[in-house]
Amino acid sequence: MQKHTKVYFDFFGYDKSDTILCEMCSAVAVDIHHLEKRNKTKNDFVENLIAVCRDCHIKAETDSCFNSYCRIQHLQVVCEQVYALINLNKKLDAIRKNKN
Repeated sequence: MQKHTKVYFDFFGYDKSDTILCEMCSAVAVDIHHLEKRNKTKNDFVENLIAVCRDCHIKAETDSCFNSYCRIQHLQVVCEQVYALINLNKKLDAIRKNKN
């Protein structure tokens, strides 16, 4: 598994056997796309990685407006994941406090 794919899978808690959906159209994702070209950033951070189907990947690479829209949509997904993790940690902390 490539480093950027591992970063994406680890952040969202995916396993190799999971079916990942395209964040743009909900078809089956086949690629993890770098929203900002890899050679510019050299960073595989989750904010720069989006799961996309082949059609959306091609469109993101050829249409800068669509790529920008992908970035906006993806950042919303990342924020939702972060908020979910924060809420989970709050619940776990409350459970731990109740046990003591």
